[in-house]
Amino acid sequence: MATIAPVRVPRYKGVVDALARDIRSGRLPAGTRLPTHRQLAAREGIALVTASRAYAELEAMGLVSGEQGRGTFVRDLVLGPDHGVDMQPVASETVDLSFNYPSMPGQADLLRQALRDLAGAGDLEALLRYQPHGGRPHDRDVVARHLRSRGLAVEAGQVLLVNGAQHGLAVAAMATVAAGDVVAVDALTYPGFKVLAQTLGLELAALPAGGQGPDLDALERLCRRRPVRAIYVMPTLHNPLGWVMGAAERAGLVAIARRHGILIIEDASYAYLADDPPPPLAALAPETTVYVSGVSKSVATGLRVGFLAAPVTRVPALERQIRATIWNTPALTAALACRWLEDGTVDHLEAAKRADARLRQAIARAVLDGLPHLGHPSSYFRWLPLPEDARADRVAAALADRHIAVSTAEPFSTATHTPQALRLALGSIDHSTLRDTLTTVRRVVEEDALL
Repeated sequence: MATIAPVRVPRYKGVVDALARDIRSGRLPAGTRLPTHRQLAAREGIALVTASRAYAELEAMGLVSGEQGRGTFVRDLVLGPDHGVDMQPVASETVDLSFNYPSMPGQADLLRQALRDLAGAGDLEALLRYQPHGGRPHDRDVVARHLRSRGLAVEAGQVLLVNGAQHGLAVAAMATVAAGDVVAVDALTYPGFKVLAQTLGLELAALPAGGQGPDLDALERLCRRRPVRAIYVMPTLHNPLGWVMGAAERAGLVAIARRHGILIIEDASYAYLADDPPPPLAALAPETTVYVSGVSKSVATGLRVGFLAAPVTRVPALERQIRATIWNTPALTAALACRWLEDGTVDHLEAAKRADARLRQAIARAVLDGLPHLGHPSSYFRWLPLPEDARADRVAAALADRHIAVSTAEPFSTATHTPQALRLALGSIDHSTLRDTLTTVRRVVEEDALL
């Protein structure tokens, strides 16, 4: 009778399995610093390269994270890899500081009245039919007039309606770059663009922060070294850092883009919150910029209407991508958004939200006084760097235990090194709850620093 030889399991697999069991059982809690690669190799009697392979497999499993110059740490399994920025449902008892969905009093009444007005006006049946891919001519003209009031000299033929700014970014990227292309981005940037880049197979090249914007010297060096195809940038109200690039920095970025033939994808989703910012990049370099914005942030997250402004030569390619993804933005929501753009409702709500954001920022500055933190005076988020030895996932887990959801820096990071920091979204709870919740955040951060 033949015997079956036992399966020989590689030594490093046993190390991986043992560490994975300890992490999942809680014997190695979140934030634990694991032995260095060399220490693990000596402890387990394996080669250094084998130890490195074991840690790489644990990282691929989502159990640990390696940080350049700091070591390898156990991740918090409750939070998940996106740390609250993957739009997961938040429990009813949880206070949400991970997402912003600010709403002004009376917005529901505005919607009721607008729907009544739409029901009694014009050819309602026309809204039930297919529309032009880039939007109806009247709607495109309304948006063009709105953008001209924001400093963009565009005509209706340069404007396209999309299903929210995230869809606008997808359309812009799909129409202008291809898998394998290098796209420059900030080292901390909007997570939605990271997901989009991963989906499209783009290579993101991280730019360190300068004063109030990306480091332009680093961008110039990158362009000389690599074939950079495009740059994704948020010059007015950066998410998550809140900066507004100055006029000189904008001119410098445009000069680099022109010198190296780089497309600029300008995300202006939060630009409405800044009072009297410098002109958009699309106004400085209209021939090489695709401008993306919408009303989901300024009016309501459920109103998925965005718009692109682009050089006329790029409009056909953008329209093809709209056709490929949604055919056309739903005519009913587009008509509603354009009605509010025309009658001043959007201007009214944006002014109210700027005032509201300023008040919330004042609350945050008062509560967090003494801790390092930064943000724009009228933005809906605050960036909270943590002490050098702190672990953001450990702090986030402690806050989750207290029914507070926050975002760490990880989903925003495109660089090799991810800073230990929290992004606090200020716009989704009432002012009193915000003050109390930020007080708890401060207490947990200070307690963690004593560990």
